[in-house]
Amino acid sequence: MKAKITLHDVAEAAGVSTATVDRVLNSRLPVREGTTLRVIAAAEKLGYHAVGLMRARLKERVPARHLGFCLQKRNDHFYQTLAAALQLAATQNQPETCVAHISFMDALEPAAIAEQLLQLGSKVDALAVVAVDHPHVTAAVEALFEQGKPCFALLSDISAPHRAGYIGLDNRQRGRTAAWAVSRLARQATGEVGVFVGSHRYLGHELAEISFRSYLRENAPGFKVLDTLVNLEDPQLAYEATLELLARYPTLAGLHLTGGGGAGVIRALREDAADRPHGRKLVVVCNELNATTRAALIDGVVDVVIHTPVERLAQTAVAQMLAATLPGAVYAGPQQKLLAMDLFTPENMA
Repeated sequence: MKAKITLHDVAEAAGVSTATVDRVLNSRLPVREGTTLRVIAAAEKLGYHAVGLMRARLKERVPARHLGFCLQKRNDHFYQTLAAALQLAATQNQPETCVAHISFMDALEPAAIAEQLLQLGSKVDALAVVAVDHPHVTAAVEALFEQGKPCFALLSDISAPHRAGYIGLDNRQRGRTAAWAVSRLARQATGEVGVFVGSHRYLGHELAEISFRSYLRENAPGFKVLDTLVNLEDPQLAYEATLELLARYPTLAGLHLTGGGGAGVIRALREDAADRPHGRKLVVVCNELNATTRAALIDGVVDVVIHTPVERLAQTAVAQMLAATLPGAVYAGPQQKLLAMDLFTPENMA
C-alpha cells in the first residue's frame, strides 16, 4: 500500500521547512512567489492530495498576469491558428493565472505597429509582437521597457536593444535547410533559383535569404540565385510575381519562399504545370503546413514545407513572458528561444 504523502515529504522535496509548506497551503503568512511555485511543483510531482488547494490559494493571492500578443493579418489561417494556440497556452497555464490579449494588426506600416504596441502595452504586463524591424518599432519597444513591460519578438527578431528576447525558428538554419533541399532534389546541378521574402525589413526573412544564398554559394555554386523578390506576404502579388518569374526563366531550377503568400505561389505553379504537358524540373520549398500546402505536397507541386510548431511556440512564449514578469525578475539582455522546425515532404503526410 502506497504511503500517504505528508507535509514533511513536500517540504523535503521543495527544499523548504514544513512551516513554509503549511503557509503555502493555508495562507497563514506571506511566502515569496518563487518559493510558493517550488512548493506547488514538488507537491504535484509527489502526488500530494492538497495540491489543488495550494493552487487555489496562490490564485487568491497572486493577481492574474495579462499577456499581450500583436499578430498580423486577421484573416490569415496561420495567424488565426497561432492566436488560438496562444489563448489555449494561457488558459492551461498552472498554477498562475494568466490572460492572453490578442491584437491583430491589419495595417502593417511601422508607425501603425508602434502605436498598437503602445496601446496594448497600457493594458498588459508583457507583450510579444510579429513585426518588421524599423526605428518606429524600436522606439515603441524601448518605451515599453522603460515602463517595465517586457516585449518579445515572435517569428522574426527585431533589433531593439532592450527587447526581452526572440521566440521562433532559427532562420539561418531554415534558409540553409531550404538550400540543401534545392541542391539535393534538383535534377541538374546548374540553373537559376528564385527566392521570395515578405519584406526586406523582416530580420527573419533577411537571415533566411542570406543563409539560403550562402549555402548554395558554398555547396552548389552551379546554381545562380536571382535577385530577391518581395511579395509583402500577399497571395495575389506572390501569384503575379511567380508567373512572371516562370515566364522569364524557363529553366528555373528551384524556388524558395521564406515567408507568406504561399497560396499565390502554388496557384501560379499549378497554372504553369497545366500549360506544360511534359512538366518542369523545379524544386519548391515553402513555409507552413496548411490545406493548400498539404495538397501541393501530395500533388507534387511543392517538394518540402518548413513548418513552425505553433503549439510549442505558444507554450514557450507564455512561459517566457510569465518568467519575465515574476516579482524581482532582472533583465539580463535579450534571450533567444529557438524551436526545432518541422519538415514535411510528400512521403510523410498523415
